[in-house]
Amino acid sequence: MADSTARTRSGPGRVLIGVYILFAIAASSRAGVQIATRFAEAPVAYLLSALAALVYLVAAVGLIVDGPTGRRIAYACCTVEFVGVLAIGAASVAVPTAFPDETVWSGFGSGYGYIPLVLPVIGLLWLRRTRVKPTGTDGQLAPTS
Repeated sequence: MADSTARTRSGPGRVLIGVYILFAIAASSRAGVQIATRFAEAPVAYLLSALAALVYLVAAVGLIVDGPTGRRIAYACCTVEFVGVLAIGAASVAVPTAFPDETVWSGFGSGYGYIPLVLPVIGLLWLRRTRVKPTGTDGQLAPTS
């Protein structure tokens, strides 16, 4: 039987966690500088970048913690991230004047090589791939594939 407490943070999950941590650092650094130096120019955009940084950080923590609580946190963050990048991406393309400066999720993450668009999908797929479900016969948990 696989260890269900370390599944999301093993193998490729380590790379995923590393990317989430990297994006948390990048987004928070960008938002921090923008908020500290030019907040009045585009407060919504800069606060959205700070929100993205927070989502990336909490998603990484959820993947690291694993277990039922960690997985719920990671699912919620990946979902919020995906909806956010789609909504902010669409809004920034449809009404560019509403975003006088870019956010992490502007243009569907174009400023970050579209990784913000792909990352939550990979996160959700990884969570699905590593989920554990009862086998039903003896009550033991077995990994799904």
